[in-house]
Amino acid sequence: MTSTTGGHADFEDLRRRAIALRREGLSLRQIRDRLHIGNNDVLNRLVKGEPPPDWTRRPNAKDDLRAKARELRSQGMTYDRIQVELGCSKSSISLWVRDLPKPVPRTPSEQASLAARKRWEHEGPRREAARQATKDTARREIGTLTERELFLVGVGLYWAEGTKDKPHARRERVIFVNSDPGVIALFLAWLDLVGVERVHLRYHVMIHESADVRAAERYWADLVEADVSTFGKTTLKRHNPKTVRKNVDTHYRGCLVIAVRRSAELYRRIEGWWYGIVGAASAADPPNRT
Repeated sequence: MTSTTGGHADFEDLRRRAIALRREGLSLRQIRDRLHIGNNDVLNRLVKGEPPPDWTRRPNAKDDLRAKARELRSQGMTYDRIQVELGCSKSSISLWVRDLPKPVPRTPSEQASLAARKRWEHEGPRREAARQATKDTARREIGTLTERELFLVGVGLYWAEGTKDKPHARRERVIFVNSDPGVIALFLAWLDLVGVERVHLRYHVMIHESADVRAAERYWADLVEADVSTFGKTTLKRHNPKTVRKNVDTHYRGCLVIAVRRSAELYRRIEGWWYGIVGAASAADPPNRT
Protein backbone atom coordinates (compact mmCIF):
# COMPACT_ATOMS: atom_id res chain seq x y z
CA MET A 1 0.00 0.00 0.00
CA THR A 2 1.18 3.57 -0.57
CA SER A 3 0.61 4.81 2.99
CA THR A 4 2.81 3.41 5.69
CA THR A 5 1.08 2.01 8.77
CA GLY A 6 4.18 1.93 10.93
CA GLY A 7 3.26 5.02 12.96
CA HIS A 8 0.29 5.38 15.27
CA ALA A 9 -0.70 8.69 13.69
CA ASP A 10 -0.66 7.24 10.18
CA PHE A 11 -2.82 4.30 11.27
CA GLU A 12 -5.38 6.53 12.98
CA ASP A 13 -5.60 8.78 9.92
CA LEU A 14 -6.12 5.75 7.70
CA ARG A 15 -8.70 4.36 10.10
CA ARG A 16 -10.69 7.61 10.01
CA ARG A 17 -10.72 7.51 6.24
CA ALA A 18 -11.70 3.81 6.18
CA ILE A 19 -14.54 4.35 8.67
CA ALA A 20 -15.84 7.30 6.65
CA LEU A 21 -15.95 5.15 3.52
CA ARG A 22 -17.62 2.32 5.42
CA ARG A 23 -20.34 4.66 6.64
CA GLU A 24 -20.87 5.83 3.06
CA GLY A 25 -21.86 2.23 2.29
CA LEU A 26 -18.71 0.87 0.67
CA SER A 27 -17.78 -2.81 0.87
CA LEU A 28 -14.43 -4.03 2.22
CA ARG A 29 -13.20 -4.61 -1.32
CA GLN A 30 -14.15 -1.08 -2.36
CA ILE A 31 -12.39 0.40 0.70
CA ARG A 32 -9.31 -1.71 0.01
CA ASP A 33 -9.15 -0.52 -3.58
CA ARG A 34 -9.85 3.11 -2.66
CA LEU A 35 -7.15 3.27 0.01
CA HIS A 36 -4.73 0.87 -1.70
CA ILE A 37 -4.55 -1.51 1.26
CA GLY A 38 -3.08 -4.88 0.41
CA ASN A 39 -3.26 -6.58 3.82
CA ASN A 40 -6.68 -7.96 4.82
CA ASP A 41 -5.74 -8.09 8.50
CA VAL A 42 -4.94 -4.38 8.44
CA LEU A 43 -8.16 -3.70 6.53
CA ASN A 44 -10.26 -5.52 9.14
CA ARG A 45 -8.52 -3.61 11.96
CA LEU A 46 -9.22 -0.31 10.22
CA VAL A 47 -13.01 -0.87 10.07
CA LYS A 48 -13.33 -2.87 13.30
CA GLY A 49 -16.61 -2.06 15.08
CA GLU A 50 -18.30 -0.66 11.97
CA PRO A 51 -21.28 -2.77 10.79
CA PRO A 52 -21.29 -3.75 7.12
CA PRO A 53 -23.82 -2.05 4.79
CA ASP A 54 -27.11 -3.89 4.45
CA TRP A 55 -26.54 -4.49 0.76
CA THR A 56 -23.44 -6.56 1.50
CA ARG A 57 -25.22 -8.93 3.88
CA ARG A 58 -25.99 -12.34 2.43
CA PRO A 59 -29.35 -13.81 3.41
CA ASN A 60 -29.08 -16.87 5.60
CA ALA A 61 -31.61 -19.47 4.45
CA LYS A 62 -31.24 -21.30 7.75
CA ASP A 63 -32.62 -18.32 9.65
CA ASP A 64 -36.11 -19.06 8.30
CA LEU A 65 -35.76 -22.76 9.10
CA ARG A 66 -34.61 -21.96 12.62
CA ALA A 67 -37.57 -19.64 13.21
CA LYS A 68 -40.01 -22.25 11.87
CA ALA A 69 -38.40 -24.99 13.96
CA ARG A 70 -38.81 -22.91 17.12
CA GLU A 71 -42.43 -22.19 16.23
CA LEU A 72 -43.19 -25.90 15.73
CA ARG A 73 -41.39 -26.82 18.94
CA SER A 74 -43.45 -24.24 20.83
CA GLN A 75 -46.55 -25.96 19.44
CA GLY A 76 -45.41 -29.20 21.10
CA MET A 77 -43.85 -31.05 18.17
CA THR A 78 -41.13 -33.63 18.69
CA TYR A 79 -37.80 -33.55 16.88
CA ASP A 80 -39.04 -36.30 14.57
CA ARG A 81 -42.15 -34.34 13.61
CA ILE A 82 -40.16 -31.14 13.03
CA GLN A 83 -37.70 -33.07 10.87
CA VAL A 84 -40.55 -34.40 8.74
CA GLU A 85 -42.07 -30.92 8.40
CA LEU A 86 -38.85 -29.05 7.58
CA GLY A 87 -36.57 -31.69 6.10
CA CYS A 88 -33.53 -30.67 8.15
CA SER A 89 -31.32 -32.74 10.46
CA LYS A 90 -32.26 -33.46 14.06
CA SER A 91 -28.85 -32.18 15.17
CA SER A 92 -29.67 -28.76 13.71
CA ILE A 93 -33.14 -28.84 15.26
CA SER A 94 -31.64 -29.67 18.65
CA LEU A 95 -29.24 -26.76 18.37
CA TRP A 96 -31.99 -24.33 17.40
CA VAL A 97 -34.59 -25.26 20.03
CA ARG A 98 -32.59 -26.61 22.97
CA ASP A 99 -33.45 -23.58 25.12
CA LEU A 100 -37.20 -24.18 24.71
CA PRO A 101 -39.10 -26.31 27.26
CA LYS A 102 -39.67 -29.93 26.37
CA PRO A 103 -43.25 -30.56 25.20
CA VAL A 104 -45.62 -32.25 27.60
CA PRO A 105 -46.33 -35.79 26.34
CA ARG A 106 -49.69 -36.06 24.63
CA THR A 107 -52.37 -38.51 25.65
CA PRO A 108 -53.33 -41.24 23.13
CA SER A 109 -56.50 -39.35 22.23
CA GLU A 110 -54.52 -36.14 21.64
CA GLN A 111 -52.06 -38.04 19.47
CA ALA A 112 -54.91 -39.53 17.46
CA SER A 113 -56.52 -36.12 17.05
CA LEU A 114 -53.25 -34.58 15.90
CA ALA A 115 -52.67 -37.39 13.41
CA ALA A 116 -56.18 -36.99 12.03
CA ARG A 117 -55.68 -33.26 11.67
CA LYS A 118 -52.39 -33.76 9.85
CA ARG A 119 -53.98 -36.26 7.50
CA TRP A 120 -56.78 -33.82 6.75
CA GLU A 121 -54.28 -31.03 6.03
CA HIS A 122 -52.98 -33.16 3.19
CA GLU A 123 -56.24 -34.89 2.23
CA GLY A 124 -58.49 -31.81 2.43
CA PRO A 125 -56.99 -29.91 -0.54
CA ARG A 126 -57.02 -33.09 -2.65
CA ARG A 127 -60.70 -33.71 -1.93
CA GLU A 128 -61.56 -30.07 -2.57
CA ALA A 129 -59.78 -30.21 -5.93
CA ALA A 130 -61.73 -33.37 -6.83
CA ARG A 131 -65.03 -31.73 -5.83
CA GLN A 132 -64.27 -28.66 -7.93
CA ALA A 133 -63.27 -30.80 -10.91
CA THR A 134 -66.62 -32.61 -10.76
CA LYS A 135 -68.49 -29.31 -10.62
CA ASP A 136 -66.52 -27.87 -13.53
CA THR A 137 -67.19 -30.96 -15.66
CA ALA A 138 -70.91 -30.82 -14.88
CA ARG A 139 -71.04 -27.11 -15.70
CA ARG A 140 -69.48 -27.71 -19.12
CA GLU A 141 -72.02 -30.48 -19.80
CA ILE A 142 -74.83 -27.90 -19.79
CA GLY A 143 -73.51 -25.82 -22.65
CA THR A 144 -76.06 -23.31 -24.00
CA LEU A 145 -79.78 -23.25 -23.18
CA THR A 146 -82.49 -23.19 -25.79
CA GLU A 147 -85.47 -20.93 -25.15
CA ARG A 148 -87.63 -23.97 -24.40
CA GLU A 149 -85.10 -25.28 -21.88
CA LEU A 150 -84.97 -21.90 -20.14
CA PHE A 151 -88.76 -21.77 -20.18
CA LEU A 152 -89.12 -25.16 -18.48
CA VAL A 153 -86.41 -24.40 -15.91
CA GLY A 154 -88.07 -21.10 -15.04
CA VAL A 155 -91.49 -22.68 -14.51
CA GLY A 156 -90.00 -25.28 -12.15
CA LEU A 157 -87.96 -22.61 -10.38
CA TYR A 158 -91.00 -20.47 -9.72
CA TRP A 159 -93.08 -23.39 -8.48
CA ALA A 160 -90.31 -24.29 -6.04
CA GLU A 161 -89.53 -20.78 -4.77
CA GLY A 162 -92.42 -18.48 -5.68
CA THR A 163 -95.62 -17.77 -3.78
CA LYS A 164 -98.58 -19.98 -4.67
CA ASP A 165 -102.33 -19.65 -4.60
CA LYS A 166 -104.26 -21.55 -1.91
CA PRO A 167 -107.98 -22.41 -1.88
CA HIS A 168 -108.30 -20.73 1.51
CA ALA A 169 -106.16 -17.72 0.54
CA ARG A 170 -106.27 -16.48 -3.02
CA ARG A 171 -102.82 -15.17 -3.96
CA GLU A 172 -102.81 -15.04 -7.73
CA ARG A 173 -99.72 -12.81 -7.85
CA VAL A 174 -96.26 -13.63 -9.11
CA ILE A 175 -93.91 -13.02 -6.16
CA PHE A 176 -90.48 -14.62 -6.08
CA VAL A 177 -88.07 -14.63 -3.11
CA ASN A 178 -84.51 -15.90 -3.03
CA SER A 179 -81.07 -15.18 -1.55
CA ASP A 180 -78.99 -16.69 -4.37
CA PRO A 181 -77.90 -14.08 -6.93
CA GLY A 182 -77.63 -16.79 -9.60
CA VAL A 183 -81.22 -17.85 -9.01
CA ILE A 184 -82.37 -14.23 -9.14
CA ALA A 185 -80.55 -13.67 -12.44
CA LEU A 186 -82.06 -16.84 -13.91
CA PHE A 187 -85.59 -15.85 -12.85
CA LEU A 188 -85.19 -12.39 -14.41
CA ALA A 189 -84.00 -13.99 -17.66
CA TRP A 190 -87.10 -16.21 -17.56
CA LEU A 191 -89.39 -13.21 -17.03
CA ASP A 192 -87.80 -11.56 -20.06
CA LEU A 193 -88.45 -14.74 -22.04
CA VAL A 194 -92.18 -14.86 -21.17
CA GLY A 195 -92.61 -11.19 -22.07
CA VAL A 196 -92.65 -9.44 -18.68
CA GLU A 197 -91.13 -5.96 -19.01
CA ARG A 198 -88.85 -4.74 -16.23
CA VAL A 199 -91.04 -1.66 -15.64
CA HIS A 200 -93.67 -4.02 -14.21
CA LEU A 201 -91.30 -5.40 -11.54
CA ARG A 202 -91.13 -4.22 -7.95
CA TYR A 203 -88.27 -5.09 -5.61
CA HIS A 204 -87.59 -5.04 -1.92
CA VAL A 205 -85.11 -6.68 0.44
CA MET A 206 -85.77 -9.02 3.37
CA ILE A 207 -82.87 -9.17 5.81
CA HIS A 208 -81.88 -9.64 9.44
CA GLU A 209 -81.84 -6.34 11.35
CA SER A 210 -78.25 -6.80 12.55
CA ALA A 211 -76.87 -7.00 8.99
CA ASP A 212 -75.54 -4.14 6.85
CA VAL A 213 -78.92 -3.22 5.40
CA ARG A 214 -77.76 -0.38 3.16
CA ALA A 215 -74.98 -2.45 1.64
CA ALA A 216 -77.44 -5.28 0.92
CA GLU A 217 -79.87 -2.89 -0.77
CA ARG A 218 -77.09 -1.51 -2.98
CA TYR A 219 -75.92 -5.02 -3.85
CA TRP A 220 -79.34 -6.21 -5.02
CA ALA A 221 -80.01 -2.95 -6.87
CA ASP A 222 -76.77 -3.34 -8.80
CA LEU A 223 -77.57 -6.98 -9.59
CA VAL A 224 -80.99 -6.21 -11.09
CA GLU A 225 -79.75 -2.96 -12.66
CA ALA A 226 -82.25 -0.79 -10.84
CA ASP A 227 -81.99 2.41 -8.81
CA VAL A 228 -82.03 1.58 -5.11
CA SER A 229 -84.38 4.53 -4.56
CA THR A 230 -87.07 2.61 -6.48
CA PHE A 231 -86.95 -0.31 -4.02
CA GLY A 232 -89.81 -0.82 -1.62
CA LYS A 233 -89.34 -0.66 2.15
CA THR A 234 -86.92 -3.30 3.40
CA THR A 235 -88.39 -5.99 5.65
CA LEU A 236 -86.26 -6.47 8.79
CA LYS A 237 -86.18 -9.75 10.64
CA ARG A 238 -85.98 -9.19 14.39
CA HIS A 239 -83.13 -10.74 16.32
CA ASN A 240 -83.86 -13.69 18.60
CA PRO A 241 -81.12 -13.79 21.29
CA LYS A 242 -81.72 -17.54 21.73
CA THR A 243 -80.86 -18.24 18.09
CA VAL A 244 -77.27 -18.72 16.98
CA ARG A 245 -77.13 -17.33 13.46
CA LYS A 246 -74.78 -18.78 10.85
CA ASN A 247 -75.30 -16.12 8.17
CA VAL A 248 -73.28 -13.36 9.79
CA ASP A 249 -70.35 -12.88 7.39
CA THR A 250 -69.87 -10.06 4.88
CA HIS A 251 -71.49 -12.13 2.12
CA TYR A 252 -74.87 -12.19 3.89
CA ARG A 253 -77.22 -9.92 1.95
CA GLY A 254 -80.61 -11.29 2.92
CA CYS A 255 -83.21 -12.13 0.26
CA LEU A 256 -84.53 -10.19 -2.69
CA VAL A 257 -88.29 -10.12 -3.28
CA ILE A 258 -89.43 -9.68 -6.89
CA ALA A 259 -93.11 -8.89 -7.40
CA VAL A 260 -94.74 -8.62 -10.83
CA ARG A 261 -97.50 -6.02 -11.03
CA ARG A 262 -100.93 -7.09 -12.33
CA SER A 263 -99.75 -10.66 -12.62
CA ALA A 264 -102.86 -12.75 -11.92
CA GLU A 265 -103.05 -13.92 -15.53
CA LEU A 266 -99.31 -14.78 -15.55
CA TYR A 267 -99.72 -16.70 -12.30
CA ARG A 268 -102.53 -18.81 -13.78
CA ARG A 269 -100.38 -19.59 -16.81
CA ILE A 270 -97.46 -20.60 -14.56
CA GLU A 271 -99.70 -22.97 -12.65
CA GLY A 272 -100.99 -24.47 -15.88
CA TRP A 273 -97.47 -24.81 -17.28
CA TRP A 274 -96.32 -26.53 -14.09
CA TYR A 275 -99.06 -29.13 -14.09
CA GLY A 276 -98.45 -29.66 -17.79
CA ILE A 277 -94.82 -30.51 -16.96
CA VAL A 278 -95.94 -32.84 -14.17
CA GLY A 279 -98.36 -34.60 -16.46
CA ALA A 280 -95.79 -35.02 -19.23
CA ALA A 281 -93.16 -36.34 -16.82
CA SER A 282 -95.53 -38.91 -15.33
CA ALA A 283 -96.90 -40.12 -18.65
CA ALA A 284 -96.31 -43.79 -19.32
CA ASP A 285 -95.64 -43.19 -23.03
CA PRO A 286 -92.01 -41.98 -23.41
CA PRO A 287 -92.73 -39.97 -26.60
CA ASN A 288 -94.94 -37.69 -24.50
CA ARG A 289 -91.86 -36.60 -22.62
CA THR A 290 -90.13 -35.08 -25.64
